[in-house]
Amino acid sequence: MMAPAAAFMAVFVAWPLAQFITNSFYRYNPISDAPHRFVGFGNYIAAFGSAAFTNSAVRTIAYTAIVVFLEFSLGLLVALLFSGLGSRSRVFRTIFMYPLMIAPIVAGLLWRFLLIDNTGIVNQLLFQLHIIGSPTQIQWLSDPKIALLAVSLPDIWLTTSFIALVLFAGLQNIPGDIIEAARIDGARYPTLLFRVILPLLRPVIAVALIVRGVDAARAFDVIVVQTNGGPQNSTETMSLLVYNTQISDGNPGLASAMGTIYLVAMIALAIVAVAAIWRPGSDR
Repeated sequence: MMAPAAAFMAVFVAWPLAQFITNSFYRYNPISDAPHRFVGFGNYIAAFGSAAFTNSAVRTIAYTAIVVFLEFSLGLLVALLFSGLGSRSRVFRTIFMYPLMIAPIVAGLLWRFLLIDNTGIVNQLLFQLHIIGSPTQIQWLSDPKIALLAVSLPDIWLTTSFIALVLFAGLQNIPGDIIEAARIDGARYPTLLFRVILPLLRPVIAVALIVRGVDAARAFDVIVVQTNGGPQNSTETMSLLVYNTQISDGNPGLASAMGTIYLVAMIALAIVAVAAIWRPGSDR
């Protein structure tokens, strides 16, 4: 029964991954017929010594932190609201899930039109509400200082509903007698939330944060259609750097090394998140 799935994973995941890691130890030109030249860890040394690699890693961490923090905060708020409303939230839950049906590249194009300089709807609305002095005052996608925050907005809009859905499902599995016992003991809502509800949601929170953290860290299409890594490379995350190194620079060996480092870092962070948030096997 497992053979078809195992064969699929081996052909389309394991083999490409093994080939990808193997390529990181070679230097070659994918266009010419020149043989691959083994360079050992030369590509890894070049990656760690590259300012572009370091800067893109920092931007990836910042982008992931912004997206995951805002999505989790908003998602938890919405999940608690839906849980409090009970069955009366069915219609609102359905409407709130609609962004999940939109392709990321479509969301990126939509928000590009909303935030684009001079003619963006967001700046026009802020101007009409007298929040800003002119429709060109905030350069969402042209100012390197705020461009990273601007390109994260479509991601937040798209997948906050996913976090809310996961947390809402977790809230339904919390035993009601525990909540009632805490209320009888005089626990106020902040204490109930931080001392009872969130600790019981640790496994669910760990899954949600890991899934969204890894997904946000590899964001590509949402950023490409908005800024293509600009302005001044201020939105060039790790995925874009690997792509540009592979395609634009024509250096697949270095791109494979960067991608391998990226993969190892993601696995390490996932393990740390599981140990720190979920705490499997812990009695606490």
